[in-house]
Amino acid sequence: MSSVPGLAISRRIRRTPFTEQVEALGVQGYSIVNHTLLPKAFGRSIEEDYWHLKKHVQLWDVSCQRQVEIRGPDAAKLVQWMTPRDLRQAKIGQCLYITLIDQNAGMINDPILLKLAEDHFWLSIADSDVLLWAKGLSLGCGIDVIVDEPDVSPLAVQGPKAEMLMEKVFGPSVRNIRFFQFDTVTFKGNPLRVSRSGYSRQGGFEIYLDKSSLGLDLWNTLWEAGQEFSVAPGYPNLVERVEGGLLSYGNEMTRANNPLECNLDHYCCLDGSVDYIGREALQRIAETGPMQRIRGVIFDGDLPHPVTALGPSWLTGSKSDTLLLWSGRHSLRPISRLP
Repeated sequence: MSSVPGLAISRRIRRTPFTEQVEALGVQGYSIVNHTLLPKAFGRSIEEDYWHLKKHVQLWDVSCQRQVEIRGPDAAKLVQWMTPRDLRQAKIGQCLYITLIDQNAGMINDPILLKLAEDHFWLSIADSDVLLWAKGLSLGCGIDVIVDEPDVSPLAVQGPKAEMLMEKVFGPSVRNIRFFQFDTVTFKGNPLRVSRSGYSRQGGFEIYLDKSSLGLDLWNTLWEAGQEFSVAPGYPNLVERVEGGLLSYGNEMTRANNPLECNLDHYCCLDGSVDYIGREALQRIAETGPMQRIRGVIFDGDLPHPVTALGPSWLTGSKSDTLLLWSGRHSLRPISRLP
């Protein structure tokens, strides 16, 4: 059972290698992402967490970012077939933001692709069942690959002091990991993949723990080492990510949307040189232009009343209007433009 009132844990909702530590630090709320617990509250307001994230360093249990592993002789072929992004120049050790689309160019997911080898990839996914999609494609099309979900639980270290904390625990080599690249570090004799990435604009790393039994030790080591850096438990901050222009699958976009509506044109090969599911549909949309696009809108004024019910906000209450507001958040800093 969970320590959070009203949340019953079963085999359908997975705990993580870090849940015990998260509970000990007083987690007060969860979201469920990929059938896995995602901590969402630690007794501080979103505003307090926002300012802490921008000044210090936080540990995020983001084990919900499950890895879909694709390996085998046709691994590169399958991964390319799943995304409109041109992967022909992808290098081993590189992370790439990609979109996955269906035959109508609808967004299936927007994962981070990690290229482990020429025939070995991880998709670090947002909230949808990509494992089943990839398995269905590989089996239905007779592609020679193995599609699986390895025992990998990411732990994010985010904030301007993240590099100092990571160097203290893993050594100076972490400073050589460039943005959206990954490398291997050693933790008490165990190799761990670490990428310079994360779901914030404050900088940081993601540690891909592939040995659940190390979860307690890894968290505690980072926690103790982070005391001099004012470390705190955290989670993806709604205000910070909206200010930073980071999209959330299931919130800003779903399978009803295509990448062009989400301003992801840069991640789509539209010249016909790459074959992928939904290519013709996406090319047609590009030729005529998408019916709608996500845009950041800045409203001046005082702090609005809290929104306590989820739902779209229409311009004047009529669904015939052209402006629809999703993910509205009060910014905590002056903004002259949105990403």
